[in-house]
Formats: sequence, structure tokens, C-alpha cells
Amino acid sequence: MAKDFDRVGSTKGVGFEKESRDAEGEMDMKGAHRIGSASSSFPGLNNSGSDQETVKRMKGLGFLFTVALTLLGFCHVFVAAVERNDEERRTYIVHMATSQMPESFQERAHWYDSSLKSVSESAEMLYKYSNVIHGFSTRLTAEEARSLQGRPGILSILEEVRYELHTTRTPEFLGLDKSADLFPESGSASEVIIGVLDTGIWPESKSFDDTGLDPSPVAGKASYEATLGPIDERKESKSPRDDDGHGTHTATTAAGSVVEGASLFGFAEGTARGMATRARIAAYKVCWIGGCFSTDILAALDKAVEDNVNILSLSLGGGMSDYYRDSVAMGAFGAMEKGILVSCSAGNSGPSPYSLSNVAPWITTVGAGTLDRDFPAFVSLGNGKNYSGVSLYRGDPLPGTLLPFVYAGNASNAPNGNLCMTNTLIPEKVAGKMVMCDRGVNPRVQKGSVVKAAGGIGMVLANTGTNGEELVADAHLLPATAVGQKYKGWYPTLTGGAAFSSRGPNSITPDILKPDLIAPGVNILAGWSGAVGPTGLPTDKRHVDFNIISGTSMSCPHISGLAGLLKAAHPEWSPAAIRSALMTTAYTNYKSGQKIQDVATGKPSTAFDHGAGHVDPVSALNPGLIYDLTVDDYLNFLCAINYSAPQISILAKRNFTCDTDKKYSVADLNYPSFAVPLQTPLGGGGEGSSTVVKHTRTLTNVGSPSTYKVSIFSESESIKISVEPGSLSFSELNEKKSFTVTFTATSMPSNTNIFGRIEWSDGKHVVGSPIVVSWT
Repeated sequence: MAKDFDRVGSTKGVGFEKESRDAEGEMDMKGAHRIGSASSSFPGLNNSGSDQETVKRMKGLGFLFTVALTLLGFCHVFVAAVERNDEERRTYIVHMATSQMPESFQERAHWYDSSLKSVSESAEMLYKYSNVIHGFSTRLTAEEARSLQGRPGILSILEEVRYELHTTRTPEFLGLDKSADLFPESGSASEVIIGVLDTGIWPESKSFDDTGLDPSPVAGKASYEATLGPIDERKESKSPRDDDGHGTHTATTAAGSVVEGASLFGFAEGTARGMATRARIAAYKVCWIGGCFSTDILAALDKAVEDNVNILSLSLGGGMSDYYRDSVAMGAFGAMEKGILVSCSAGNSGPSPYSLSNVAPWITTVGAGTLDRDFPAFVSLGNGKNYSGVSLYRGDPLPGTLLPFVYAGNASNAPNGNLCMTNTLIPEKVAGKMVMCDRGVNPRVQKGSVVKAAGGIGMVLANTGTNGEELVADAHLLPATAVGQKYKGWYPTLTGGAAFSSRGPNSITPDILKPDLIAPGVNILAGWSGAVGPTGLPTDKRHVDFNIISGTSMSCPHISGLAGLLKAAHPEWSPAAIRSALMTTAYTNYKSGQKIQDVATGKPSTAFDHGAGHVDPVSALNPGLIYDLTVDDYLNFLCAINYSAPQISILAKRNFTCDTDKKYSVADLNYPSFAVPLQTPLGGGGEGSSTVVKHTRTLTNVGSPSTYKVSIFSESESIKISVEPGSLSFSELNEKKSFTVTFTATSMPSNTNIFGRIEWSDGKHVVGSPIVVSWT
């Protein structure tokens, strides 16, 4: 019998996507611990009071946790390290063509079970999926999987994939404090539900106080563990309780209640609040110590549709693959069909190009930007020079005298000793000294722990060329300061794109510009779990109510919460309309006129870094015009990228055949940005040859009657851009008008990118779209 996972309810929350990674693969801030499944009696909640007392507290607050629970994702041994054979059972997701169900079956579940039993009497379904996809997950040998693939009605069988998890200031920074009266604070606002797929939540957090909200329904079904063995309750609980902190942080960022006097050790002290303070949170626990597994993610997405969530927030990602093989993309398509906006983190693999995750056009892909806030610390050398850095250390200070200073690379016999990895430092060479470690590979906070374990009394953490001048503050276990590359300084007065934030181009569909936009993702203060210290290290015994961490995990729930505000203000808007409003009103220049900076290079960032720009929620509330999209538009897009009928059916969950008499083009997808990938040389000619590409778009009026005129900006004469017509007049609400953009491109060397922008304005609204023309 297929296993359901617990649902305990939904109300409040604040936000999360995994902390930033350095480009070398470093998991910044802390480890990726994941939590387990919960039953209606919440086993494992004895971390803080009795199980029954905790349940009563949750119910009294009207909380609705929805927990996607399976132990399928719990594994202490990396699967890749295990030699497999055909007799070993693995987890598979089986996609079914329900239109092919034989008439002899009355229910899909019976057909699924019969199909499964035809290849294995002992195999059991782990999950039945009925909303975002059609099918089930199970454990099979390779031979059984091959046999099942040949059965009637089987669209595809995909092996399970593991994904990784990729405040007080941000509401002010985004203008929400001065514009709170513009957004609904009751009624429709409290009816919006934001589903957060993460590591669970910490229910005692003050950010989850739902005083003043109407009671929400509490639903409960028994939860079951899946197949990889029982949860080790010495390391994580079976309940939806967050033992990691990441889920609490992301949920509270998205929709945390107002909490006065919030801070981390006195840093960033002020009033903490999420983006949508009156929205409700449905928390789906899909991530464990072993990672976030695709079967659990799909089960949570499936249940979220059933739970009628309005927004889904996923601060996680994995490797890139075609949309019909990507579980997040498949599940997000099903959610989009139900009118749910899906917001995902772009990833923390920047500043390398082609490093994005979650690039499907029906997903809102969020990169990370910085805040106009830092936590300054200083390094003073014996030669009289002083260097600025950042730190969140709060503890016993260093002695007020100069200390001996050693570079970790000179205090280690290991080839990577400069990185201060575990057991690489020689205690005799670092004891009683300040140690300089290079950033990269292992977590920043772990480097400090390694220095401390070897006898060092302080650390200077230096950026490498990959990080540029990006400075990320951490709550280190010893006195420590992060400094820029080679102590060259930093940019304390500017905000910009975070160096770790993953970058375009889009490796799956270059014609779709990603990321869509950026939001605050560096040094974000939000709620935290009481089960783990701020660094997440086992040796960190400190307990905090709030923590400051960084990553696109943090930027994603900002957009999720803001999307919730827009949904409350405009309940009739589609997911595409909400995304359009957020994108077309985003800014790419500071108020001074200076362009947003790329912190990795110190140069102006581009659309491959920031997408449409940095979110501006106040402007998004009244965008004037929007680019809307329907399910059929996305199906036509799939035809344009030459997906076969079976591949499209996996996403659409129904028979869909592309019309052979119709010409499909990605350029016709009504997206709020323009990406024009070209081959070099163009037109089969040499230098000076050119080609012409046309994109068609349709704008919908969501404001007052008005006439909009177009402005075109291009950074190079090698690309000529024209728009026809040059003005659009709207006389009524929801009126639609189309226009065509013509790109005439002169041949350029390979790997050349030209950036530009189109803006429609009526004098009150500015509806902007980024442009990138690339030669490959």
C-alpha cells in the first residue's frame, strides 16, 4: 500500500535555500542535516517538552505543518561510493499514462499495483502521485525496472535523484516598512498559503506566532518511513521539527510574524519580520542528513496541490537535466497547472557561467543579491596596515597585543593545507597564533573550527580569485575575520549580485534568460532551530533564536513571500502574471544612476548575473502591464524545443501531440525577457554578415487606461533592435496588445554577449525587460 506523509496544518512562517557555496564546492555556513517523518502523534518532538504538549501548542496556534516524510532520503553512505549490481534494489519514480489504463480497472491505484506486481510480488509502492505527476515510486532491481518499462501504460521510469539545499533589514531595504499600507494585512492576506519544502520548522520560534489569524485546519494522517532504514534519532528527529535550521530560516523569511528585539548575538538588532507576515505556512519536510530526494520532493509537491497552497518555495537544487527528467521541473509544471507559483533558488555555484539550477520557464528562478548592511571587523598588522573585513564572532576577545601570524599553507604538510581542512594543520606551527586560511571547498565556519582544534587562537579568512571582494559574515567559534582577495578591500557602500549566486546562460534552453531576478541573499537574519548552533557544527553548543546566513536559499523565500503579497492583492493573477510584475519592475541601477555591481568582479553585473534586476516589491504591486502565460503556451514551448509526444505527456499528464502543420518557436513564448542565442558565423558568411531574429510578445493591461511608448537600450551597435509598433494604447482593464521585436545582428566572435533592455512607459509605470544576444 502506498504511503502518505503527515500533514499537521498551515499558518505562519519565515524563509530558506541552502547556504552559499564557494565555487570550489564549499558548503558555507553549516552542514546539510535533514530531518525525518512525523506521525500524527509527532514522535521525536521531545526535544522541547512532551510530544502531546507540543501538539497542543501547535494546534492552539492554528499551525498547519505539512510534512513530506520518507526515510528514502536518509542514508549515511553516499550511494555513489557503493558498487551496485542488478540484484540491488534502487528507488525509481514510475510515470504512468493514465489515458491507457485498461477499462477493467476502476481506480488508478489498482492499476499501478497490478503493473508493479507483474514484475515483482515483493515490491511495494512508496508513494502514489496524482496531482503534479501521475504514477508512483517503488524499490526495484535493475532487471525489474527494465521489465516494468516494457509494460503497457508506462511513460518512463527514472531513478531517484538526490538534491541539495542550495530578517530585520530586508523589509526596510525592500521598502516594505514604508509601504505596508499598500499591501493587504488581513482578509485575503491571511488566506494565502506559502508551501515551503525544506528541513521542517521549529514551532517554538516567535516568528511562527499566529496571534490574530483565524484558526487554520489541522489535518493528520499516519506517516511512514520508506526504505533506506530507520532514522537515527540520535542525530535527527522523525517529526517535522527542524534539526537543521535551514527550513526555519527560509520559512520565517517568507512569512515570519513580527518579532521585536531580534538579533544574532546583538548583530542586526531590530524588528524581524517575513515578507508576507500574515500569510500562512505549509511546511513540507523533504530534506534529511542524506540530502533531499526526488521521491519525497514530488510527494510534497503532490500534497501541496491537494492542500491548496498558493505559492511554493524550494531552496534546493541538483544537477541539470531535460525537463521531462527533472523531478522539480515536472512537479513544478503540475503545480503551475493548478495556478501555483513555484519559486526556486538559482544555486550557489557562481560566479561560473552555466551554473544555474531550476531553469524551467514555468519556475521563477531566484539569484542572490547583497544588502546595504555589513558587520565590520578589522585586521591590524605589525607593519601598521589595517584591513577591513566582516565577522559575526561574539565571544572572548583576543589579547590586546600583536600575535604571531602564520599562513595555513606554511603550517601543513597536506597539498591543500591552505584551505584549513580537517586534520591538515600542524599544531606545533599554529598553536597560539593567528592563522590565515584561504576560502573554498569546505565550510568557512569549519575552517575556524579546524584552526581552533589545532591550537590557533584566531583566523583571517581570505577570499580567492573566485570570490573577488564578496564578504560573507559568519558566527565563528573563535575570533575570525573574512577579508577580500589579497586584502584589496571591498565595496562597503554598494549593494549588488552575490559572487556565489549561480549565473547564466541557461544550459537547457539558451533561448530563456535565467535567473529571472535577484533578491537579498547575503547576511540574512531570520528564525533558527533550537536544536543546532548557528554554525551547524557538532562542536557548536550555542543556541540562538535567530541566525544570519547567506545563499540563494535565502533569496528564494524573499521572492516567495513577496509573491504571496501580490497574490493577496491580486488573487486573480496567474503565476506568470505575478512573476512578470516582479521582473518588469525590478531595478538594474541604484538611485544614484550607477549600475548594480557584480561583487565577484567589482564591475557592473549583467542579465546573466541578475536577470531582470533586483526585486522592487512596491513597484511590483502596480506594474501597469504584465506578460501572461497559460498552460497551452508552455505546451507550445515544449513543441518548439522538439520534445516528443511521450516526453510532453510526462509533464502534461495527458496525451498531447504537437500540430505538424503549425510552426512552433521559442521566440513566441510570452516571457518577460529576451534571450537571442546565435551561431558564429552568422548567415553562413564571414565578417560583417548578419542575421535577423524576431520575437513576439503580448502585454496585458492591469492598470488604468493609458498609452505606453517603447524605449530601446543596447550597449553595442553590433546589434540593432527595433520594436513594432512603437506605442501601445490600452482603453480597458485586461486588454491585450501584441508587439514584435526585431534583432538584426552583425557577426561577432564566439562567446560574445551583448546586453540591452526594452522599456514600455506611460510616464507613471516602467515595464522593463532585459535583452541578451549571444554568439556561441
